[in-house]
Amino acid sequence: MIRIMFVCHGNICRSPMAEFILKDLVKAQGKEKDFLIKSSATSTEEIWNGIGNPVYPPAKAELAKHGISCEGKRAVQLKREDYEKYDLFIGMDSANIRNMHRILGGDPEGKIRKLMDYTDRGGDVADPWYTRSFDITYRDVLEGCKELLLGLMT
Repeated sequence: MIRIMFVCHGNICRSPMAEFILKDLVKAQGKEKDFLIKSSATSTEEIWNGIGNPVYPPAKAELAKHGISCEGKRAVQLKREDYEKYDLFIGMDSANIRNMHRILGGDPEGKIRKLMDYTDRGGDVADPWYTRSFDITYRDVLEGCKELLLGLMT
């Protein structure tokens, strides 16, 4: 089983979009049993009294436009002990990568990657919290997830 944790700042936009897009791609290939796919945050900004906020409504709506449900997903924070539980930690931008190294206590096994590094373009997935371009975020995350899956399946 391949265990993947997507990570962004708050776990209400980009990383849950990546989680559910990849789950949808894996399901389309009939490979659900071969993967564990989750997402988390580097911050606690979207977690109150131990309860995470749901996926941000515009991100949820963008997924729904493509027939993807993220119902029930709530923000959770990445924890140091997650390092042993997952094979890959995939961040959305350079700040996520820095924070993942700090939270996870480094990356001795080379598990931390950036999603767009799986594409020919590289770079960061822009945060739609600020850009308001949830469609562009969806496009970038979909491209990254397709390339990630292609690499894992070959």
